Amino acid sequence: MIDVLIAGAGPNGLMLACELALAGVHPVVVERHPEPTGEARANGVVGQVVRLLDRRGLYTRLSGDDGPPSPQPAFVFGAFPLDLTMLADNPHYVLGVPQARLEAGLAARAAELGVDVRRGHEVTGLRQDPEGVETDLRDGTVLRSRFLVGADGGRSVVRRLAGIGFPGVTNDRSVSRTANVTVPASALDPATGGLRVPGYGVVPPFQHTRTGGGLIVWAPFPGRPALLSTTEWPDTPVAEDTPMSLAELHDSVVRVVGAGIPFGPPESPGLLRRLTGGNTRIATRYRDGRVLLVGDAAHVHPAIGGPGLNLGLQDAANLGWKLAATVRGWAPPGLLDTYEAERRPVAERVVMSTRAQSALIGPGEDVTGLRGLFAELLRKPEVTGHIAAMMSGADVHYPADPADPLAGRCAPDVVVHSPGGGAVRLAELTRTGRPLLLDSTGDYAGVLAPWRDRVDVVTGALAGTTATALLVRPDCFVAWSAGDEDTLRASLTQHFGAPMPTSSVA
Repeated sequence: MIDVLIAGAGPNGLMLACELALAGVHPVVVERHPEPTGEARANGVVGQVVRLLDRRGLYTRLSGDDGPPSPQPAFVFGAFPLDLTMLADNPHYVLGVPQARLEAGLAARAAELGVDVRRGHEVTGLRQDPEGVETDLRDGTVLRSRFLVGADGGRSVVRRLAGIGFPGVTNDRSVSRTANVTVPASALDPATGGLRVPGYGVVPPFQHTRTGGGLIVWAPFPGRPALLSTTEWPDTPVAEDTPMSLAELHDSVVRVVGAGIPFGPPESPGLLRRLTGGNTRIATRYRDGRVLLVGDAAHVHPAIGGPGLNLGLQDAANLGWKLAATVRGWAPPGLLDTYEAERRPVAERVVMSTRAQSALIGPGEDVTGLRGLFAELLRKPEVTGHIAAMMSGADVHYPADPADPLAGRCAPDVVVHSPGGGAVRLAELTRTGRPLLLDSTGDYAGVLAPWRDRVDVVTGALAGTTATALLVRPDCFVAWSAGDEDTLRASLTQHFGAPMPTSSVA
């Protein structure tokens, strides 16, 4: 029997497969497409998930940078520029890699870990019983697994077959047009790299610029074709059966900024896409018996601000260790149910954020007045800090002991100084995906001993935190920070199950 069958070999499915493999579980991934589509979707990874990728050793692979990720000095919220340099503790990270390269990197890592990825296999049916799930594939194959995870996107077949509802809102008010383009140097502002528009001024790069006619985005990505995008709210519907064209995008640019911009096609075929409206939906439940949902299969929302991969990849990291613990038999009661309990509120907060941003970019004088007020508020560091934490996911706080100030929060970037004088970043210690006790005192080894089959311990002085000890979950959230031995035992039991028998410890 397969330990875990994952439907979908996108970023979320591959990330989950890697997490399970690190934990000693053998997943199989089935994907309906025979080859990676290479479809242009996300243009980068935004938020705290960049730190998670670093903590799995993937950041350097994807970015080409040898050092750790650095916070981004600026970003956008609802077509407002965010000056993040005013923040004493900037939580916002960006990894500018297209989704196709992210998928390729995760697929390579999954292959290294021995994950079985089977392409060209489409899920058509499922049946579950108390011991497992039988999954039907299009070619007549039936796969039996202990668990089935739907990582198959917003139109998830697994979600539908499991009878899980997907309530929410669909709207067709907006029309977005996006294309890879080439622009002559004469149309670029040499100081900023922005687009010079006659009669309008400069459209800055990598910003959402709102005008009376709509929204325009100019993204001249280094080393790859530039993107030009507009969003409008037309009075009449767009003919969906008409193919998108560069001429259509040109006309839209004129309506948004009042003048045309000289652009042409990229040197090789690129993105040319029109999207009408959008969906905001969250599954009624993330789990039905032995069937679970992750990423877009569990939630969809507007793409503004780029939170999708931040949300989905961290879903996978949260679910991975809990599902592995259940498969391997040491999960404490109810551990798997904490996946939804912890991740649903995060999805609801992302939905709130993207809806707020969608409202702020909308048309009308009332929105313009609201934006005037927001512009004033964003000059206050505490407001910008609040929004940056929300957009990056740095404000995520899972239910935990209220007396423990760090429990339930993402672990800080601790550096451990060993007695021999070496310094090791937390990101280097978490690449195995195992739970970890960081102990600057050396006093907790005896407490941890009955869990040493599941939890590693590292002793040394801790820099980057005021805590003298931290118990870090596999998804790099803090389970416990220095307290007495009884609270450590309670946290170990709560998160990592019952201790080994005394005879086994010896």
